[in-house]
Amino acid sequence: MNITGRVTADAQVRNVSDSKTVVNFSLAINDSYKNKAGERIGQTTYFDCAYWLSPKVAQLLTKGTVVELTGRVSTRAWTGSDGQPHAGLNFNTSQIKLHRGGKKAEAVQASKGKSNENEKEDLPF
Repeated sequence: MNITGRVTADAQVRNVSDSKTVVNFSLAINDSYKNKAGERIGQTTYFDCAYWLSPKVAQLLTKGTVVELTGRVSTRAWTGSDGQPHAGLNFNTSQIKLHRGGKKAEAVQASKGKSNENEKEDLPF
């Protein structure tokens, strides 16, 4: 399954055992539809995501980054400390494709722009 959305906060790396690490992050997917009255209704779905292959990807998964994930979805239900039932969606991703946005992507874009400007000044024509 593929989902595309925006990272809601900087990713966190956790050690789950001596040899295993997991990158945890949350993804928001915005959708909208028109109701019978013709009004546009917005809806946001949140996924708690886990990536097990490399902790280095956490540097790129910053708040606001748009990503496309491939993996599998699962649900979970629990009772909160207040006794109320809760439910959530998990997404275990095996592949991450960055699209745009986020603090790191903007920093990379800015540094690329500066190097391109310098290259233009060095051209003989």
